[in-house]
Amino acid sequence: MKKLRLRWKGIALPSLVALLGLNSLTACGSRPYKDADVDTFASLTELPDVQLVDVRTAEEFAEDHLEGAVNLDVNDSTFVAKAKQQLDAARPVLVYCRSGRRSADAAGKLAAEGFEVTNLKGGIMAWRAAKKPVTASTAEVDIFRTKSDKAVRLHALMHGSIRIDFDGTEIEIDPVCQLGERRTDYAALPKADYILVTHEHRDHLDAEAIRLLTNEKTRLITNQRCADILNQGEVMANGDHLTLADDFTLDAVPAYNITEGRTQFHPQGRDNGYILTLDGLRIYIAGDTEDIPEMADIHDIDVAFLPCNQPYTMTPQQLVRAARIIRPKVVFPYHFGQTDVTPLPAQLEADHIDVRLRHYE
Repeated sequence: MKKLRLRWKGIALPSLVALLGLNSLTACGSRPYKDADVDTFASLTELPDVQLVDVRTAEEFAEDHLEGAVNLDVNDSTFVAKAKQQLDAARPVLVYCRSGRRSADAAGKLAAEGFEVTNLKGGIMAWRAAKKPVTASTAEVDIFRTKSDKAVRLHALMHGSIRIDFDGTEIEIDPVCQLGERRTDYAALPKADYILVTHEHRDHLDAEAIRLLTNEKTRLITNQRCADILNQGEVMANGDHLTLADDFTLDAVPAYNITEGRTQFHPQGRDNGYILTLDGLRIYIAGDTEDIPEMADIHDIDVAFLPCNQPYTMTPQQLVRAARIIRPKVVFPYHFGQTDVTPLPAQLEADHIDVRLRHYE
């Protein structure tokens, strides 16, 4: 066994291991990837920019998995193609399976494609035995860190519905219980501290979901039309600003259609997008909009949620233009229905914009 001599995001891994107090990150023989024990792997999952991948079957993943993992079945014939499409080769990858065998296979395949990969020794069985947390939620989770190292967890629920856990503060964006065959059980989720609704359409406004998430401390923030429908809620109009906490501010921004023949879907001035600033981390929730001129006034965005389902919001070409105007560090295409968003990561790669595809159909 030899100690690792590669680099992690510009930091020599031996130095990083020493910094974190880790001593179990090793490369064995000629393996092109690393193995890590449970404690080391757990510490690595907390680092910024890592990509956590569960390579078991979808059925195994649904039973339980590590929070924040995406599911790519290594035994699927399209595993490598899907991995290259969904993962960023510039960011480290952490893989695991049931016992460590399938993930070792996956690690080798990914390393052959140029990914920097670490495999969990003993798999999720070892993780459970060490009493590390798992979840049965099928929502993909992306974790970001604020300037004060507070965790911001973005849960991809469905379509336009996003759950944000900001250092224990629960923020729900456009919660909807059911769309088609997809359902979110909001009764099983924590009560919301804040619920933000962008506009009145049924895939964004659901009184039952709001009821299930609400307690005496919940603040519901909407546009005027939603407040009228619900007969409750604090109203924000385009351009309004709220300070919700010492480390949380909210701005309402325009969201509307501009293409001839579409303006009736989302008229100018009615609906909201939102910019959440969470301890310095800026998240832009675009709402249902096209690439409107006001996007030129949106700056310093870390994470942007941009809709992509023509004719109601943007075409893929419009989304690319919007991303180049706003220039966020990370883009999540969302609200995309049947629109094919898979080409978007490659289209924005030269712009150094990290496009992450999650199940926001």
